[in-house]
Amino acid sequence: INKGIGGNRITHLQERWADDVFANKADHLSIKIGINDLHSVLRNVEDPVPPKLFGSIYEALLSSTRETLSCPITLLTPFYISTDSTRDTFRRKVLDLIPEYITVVERMAEQFGTELVRLHDVFQEHLKHRDAETFCPEPVHPNRAGHMVIARALFE
Repeated sequence: INKGIGGNRITHLQERWADDVFANKADHLSIKIGINDLHSVLRNVEDPVPPKLFGSIYEALLSSTRETLSCPITLLTPFYISTDSTRDTFRRKVLDLIPEYITVVERMAEQFGTELVRLHDVFQEHLKHRDAETFCPEPVHPNRAGHMVIARALFE
């Protein structure tokens, strides 16, 4: 069951976690969240989600999940399909900040003993051999090829 909603942040997941996860009694749970949280900070939106808040909410969700369900969990790091090295561009700012969100996800995987898929690293490796347009018309919403990369990384 795919409960992902474009544009959502971890605060949105928190609001609907019981309905989306617990009510469905997942037998396996995968979580991919973070890029919209990062964007909320850079775009100065109302109620931004900086890395510290992202981490505390993520930890609370995983704690309650471990207490409620006994299913395997896989965490996927946020990703950004770009190699922009230009100073002071929005894309460069995202690439500079994304390691903080990735670190949170890695810490959660270690703390809760989950599987971890490092999607950002996977895409950065692919970008050494292909341009970003191969995977995504813009850095966040993959096309079919980008989704195939994600699926393959998840199944591996």
